[in-house]
Amino acid sequence: MPPGALTIIGNTGDDFEHCGLPISPDLDTICYTLSGLADPVRGWGRAGESWNFMDALATLGGPDWFSLGDRDLALHVLRAEALRSGTSLSEFTSALAARLGIAATILPMSDDRVRTIVDCDEGALAFQDYFVRLRCAPAVRGVRFDGADNARPGARVLAALADPGLAGIVICPSNPVLSIAPILAVPGMADAIRNAAAPVLAISPLIGGKAVKGPTRQIMQTMGVGADNAGVAAWYGDLIDALAIDRADAAQAADLGVPALVTETLMNTDADKLRLAHWVLDYFNGG
Repeated sequence: MPPGALTIIGNTGDDFEHCGLPISPDLDTICYTLSGLADPVRGWGRAGESWNFMDALATLGGPDWFSLGDRDLALHVLRAEALRSGTSLSEFTSALAARLGIAATILPMSDDRVRTIVDCDEGALAFQDYFVRLRCAPAVRGVRFDGADNARPGARVLAALADPGLAGIVICPSNPVLSIAPILAVPGMADAIRNAAAPVLAISPLIGGKAVKGPTRQIMQTMGVGADNAGVAAWYGDLIDALAIDRADAAQAADLGVPALVTETLMNTDADKLRLAHWVLDYFNGG
């Protein structure tokens, strides 16, 4: 795609403060990935990382359950200083992307504070406590998004969705409840997507009724959503124009309630990712 043609709207419900620093896991992973700095083995953080800070933190009895590498730490320190000085998260993220040589536009869903809270047997847990510290072990009773009611989509987010030249909107195969729902919970976001002059394609995170990784299936069941492609389609409802499903689930295509498109959605390698990306672009271009 030509420079500037792609806009990515990232979830900030996972954001939190750790050791006094503001952490934006989803936005940071996007930036590290598109700049070629991401660790391909762990799937998060930077490649070639060292862990002197974490070793020292553990020695001093600090909270070492969330790993901050020495290189990664520089980003969080800079963001903390920028936010303290009045820079918005959108402005900081744009400057970071430019510094890293990323041609795509990367935007947080909102500059207002929204936090994903997981209600479980242990009580109300911040998302990172549930996901990282407790490794998704507690039984989940519900998920809510604190601050969403008072948040607003970023101005550049709304402008991107209202662009008359927009070719398409893709909802990536992330966990619908934990990664996509926080974005849609921001008032005005879902309507902006529905009113966009472009088709909306969601990619199912399930293959053969199972998630590739993470607690997607369990969370969907907890929230009363069928843990299959029909459940994913029902979850998005009239927000989407089509749902992409894996070839392994081709037999379900006629029973999803929305137009179903069959392709290979499993991404194990960079070649797999490129193949699926080209397939999405072909769909939006009428191929």
